[in-house]
Amino acid sequence: VLEHVRNPERVMREMERVLAPGGYLHVVTPFCHPLHEYPRDYRRFTPDALEAMAEGLEPLAGGWRTGPTATLLVFLLEYVKLLLPWRVWRVAVHGILGWLVFPLRYLDLVLLKRPEAGRMGNHCYAWFRKPPAAS
Repeated sequence: VLEHVRNPERVMREMERVLAPGGYLHVVTPFCHPLHEYPRDYRRFTPDALEAMAEGLEPLAGGWRTGPTATLLVFLLEYVKLLLPWRVWRVAVHGILGWLVFPLRYLDLVLLKRPEAGRMGNHCYAWFRKPPAAS
């Protein structure tokens, strides 16, 4: 939910504060993704941004959870829904078209192996560990 808070750095510091020494933190945020206001949508993140906000944590892994194909399909669904006048149609098309194009997402298994895939990555992730307490 970091994209929905006004001060994500402060939220990351609070997650670090409450995390037990030696504990793990897994963060997933959108990058190339349509706005989704619940109630607001303030920003997008890259794996580098997540790492920069987690200064006191040890980065373990990071990258792209969903790739360029997911990005294209999500935007396609949103685009088609813009053309429809009634909410019930938008919901129906989202379900039907989403189900029909879902298998294309398997292309990301190949595309995410390319370093350029992050340019259109849909969601990024990072794993962190809080250093163990000194004994």
